[in-house]
Parts: sequence; C-alpha cells; structure tokens
Amino acid sequence: MFKFLALCVAMGVSGTALAKADCPVYPKSEWMKESDARAQLEAQGYKIKKFKVDGNCYEIYGHNKEGKKVEIYYDTKTLAVVKSEIE
Repeated sequence: MFKFLALCVAMGVSGTALAKADCPVYPKSEWMKESDARAQLEAQGYKIKKFKVDGNCYEIYGHNKEGKKVEIYYDTKTLAVVKSEIE
C-alpha cells in the first residue's frame, strides 16, 4: 500500500512540470542556428541558464528581463514561442 501511495505522490509531483511542447517539424537545414537563436533571445533580455534541443523545439531555462524564472519552448525555424511557463 505504501509503495502505491508513494507512486501516486511521485506522479502528482512530476505532473506539475511543464509538459513537452508540440513544435512544428522542419528539416534541420531550415532550423535557425542554435547560436543565433541564443543570441537573439539574450538580446531580448533573457538570462539563459540552459539552452537545449527538445525534440523539434529549442528550450530555455533561465530568467526574463524582469528577473522571473522561465521555461520556454521555441519553434526552431521562426523562434516563435510554442509553450512557456513563467514563475
């Protein structure tokens, strides 16, 4: 019984994380270069702690120009925001 309860609690906690975004699929040759994407986001005032590729999205963890913690998924071609969470 305890293991079941622990599993339920663990599933509830993991459910609070931002679900994966559904970014459009493009050939990699059409993706904006990671370095260009990062530079463009930093120019907008983001302090990027982690920049990564997640499926067909660029994803950042860091802070916006107001200092709020962010997790944002971007379209790899247009850099449009697909999904975001701001604390």
